[in-house]
Amino acid sequence: MPNEARVIPLRPQSGPPGARPAASPVPPERRPPTVREPLWRDLVGDVLRRERLDQERTLKEVAEAARISMPYLSEVERGRKEASSEVLAAAAGALGLGLGDLLARAQGELVRLTSRHTGARAGRDTSGARFDGMCLAA
Repeated sequence: MPNEARVIPLRPQSGPPGARPAASPVPPERRPPTVREPLWRDLVGDVLRRERLDQERTLKEVAEAARISMPYLSEVERGRKEASSEVLAAAAGALGLGLGDLLARAQGELVRLTSRHTGARAGRDTSGARFDGMCLAA
């Protein structure tokens, strides 16, 4: 038996190897604008920062109460770090919120931001069906 691997391309090649793919049939001016989906860590960070500022508390006060380092909490608030559920629960608790409250507020922001871009009404999908849940996957 020869010592060769069988290669199955994931996409069919349309032309000689190394050739550039054909241009999209839809001209760029007719394509819908691409909208960047908001990241969950940005939404959660915004909620934490807004709540902290509404309470007129410093980053240091909240970090100490949550037993989180101040630089790490700052990074979470700015959406630079994807915090664990334990860290989020601690930060929320330091602000007098439950983890569910924090996530519900972030989900509300997500619905508000995405409905602005899609034209869907908040709390409803594109078919008009109501939705109240949230699904997180890691």
